[in-house]
Amino acid sequence: MIEISSTLAVAESEIELQAIRAQGSGGQNVNKVSSAIHLRFDIHNSSLPDPIKEKLLNCNDSRVNSDGVMIIKAQQFRTQEQNREDAIARLVEWIKENTKVQKKRRPTRVSRAVKARRKDAKQANSQRKQQRQKVRW
Repeated sequence: MIEISSTLAVAESEIELQAIRAQGSGGQNVNKVSSAIHLRFDIHNSSLPDPIKEKLLNCNDSRVNSDGVMIIKAQQFRTQEQNREDAIARLVEWIKENTKVQKKRRPTRVSRAVKARRKDAKQANSQRKQQRQKVRW
């Protein structure tokens, strides 16, 4: 089980990991070794609760295709194990980020004392500038 939070977990069988060849520079090693990882997570067929599935499907992320499958490509590291851990960590972080509940905003007001201090400061600044002007007879 991959733990996302204290109440939320995903079974490892729901995540499909496939080793592929990494792109980019790296010499002969790139052409021989499949060190990159493609992680596929089917949101529809996962064991997550329905409200969380809806949130994940409605998020505007290009990695989620039209079938509701999240695809993460991890090729940052040279070894397959590190890339596997990186892909799973990125999936967990994505799920956490998109299932976070926003706190409701409580509207606040500027206090009367703050308004008075602001007014006094403006008047003091105005007075200071008045004193800088030329004296007219």
